[in-house]
Amino acid sequence: MAEQLVKKKVNFKKPKWLRVKLPIGEEYKKVRKLVDENKLNTICQSGNCPNMGECWGAGTATFMILGNICTRSCGFCAVQTGKGEALDEWEPVKVAKSIKTMEVKHAVITSVDRDDLLDGGADHWVKTVQAVRRISPGTTMETLVGDFRGKWEDLQRIIEVAPEVVSHNIETVRRLSREVRKQAKYDRSLEVLFRLKKGGMRTKSGFMVGLGETEQEILETIDDLASVNVDIITIGQYLQPTSGHLEIVNFITPEKFEQYREYALSKGFRHVESSPLVRSSYHAEKHIH
Repeated sequence: MAEQLVKKKVNFKKPKWLRVKLPIGEEYKKVRKLVDENKLNTICQSGNCPNMGECWGAGTATFMILGNICTRSCGFCAVQTGKGEALDEWEPVKVAKSIKTMEVKHAVITSVDRDDLLDGGADHWVKTVQAVRRISPGTTMETLVGDFRGKWEDLQRIIEVAPEVVSHNIETVRRLSREVRKQAKYDRSLEVLFRLKKGGMRTKSGFMVGLGETEQEILETIDDLASVNVDIITIGQYLQPTSGHLEIVNFITPEKFEQYREYALSKGFRHVESSPLVRSSYHAEKHIH
């Protein structure tokens, strides 16, 4: 039986290495205004990303498509869950125009899961990538996609439009996967990454620590991602969005994150981001090289 992770309020203080500066600066204000005026969905906001101030201050953002409501209910995620919204057919163009206005050189685009759609949103993904290429042709892209419920013909459509990087997060170690992301499967995620790589994509995946996994399980997860030839890996500290989400079991020290980084590099990954505040799109502009 899968281990039961408890949902309750964390009663201990965050360590000093997890403190972040409040978002300030003219560039941050400019990006915030653009996002608000265009009613854009960014995972920066929906996911309460701790790096929002740093990234927006640098004039970058991670856009979220397919609406702002996810049809899955992962225990770690701050994105709203429920019945999927009607698709905004103009969303691909709006995202592309915003990327051009912001003069983004490398855009990260992610989405909510849309299990209510027959194709899982694959057609909308294709239209978004094509719109960015048409409207902002100098922009490279990373697309952070879901598992399409194992419907490989839908995943193939992503491969055919060939973004520069295609990412799919495994999120946690095998033992905790069922509790952390109930509607997903650990091995299905590995197969997503395997098929993406086989299709010629530069692949990327990431996972959280601090949910009660052992050090050996973390190393095994790194090994599993290496076994399907993932190019880029991200490892970061899980932070509980609200008291209704899975609790933090422990905080991992920066020194331990560095050990995981060195281990992953020894396995042949092209890029490894491993530190407490790392999220999947952190330093994404470096990952196309």
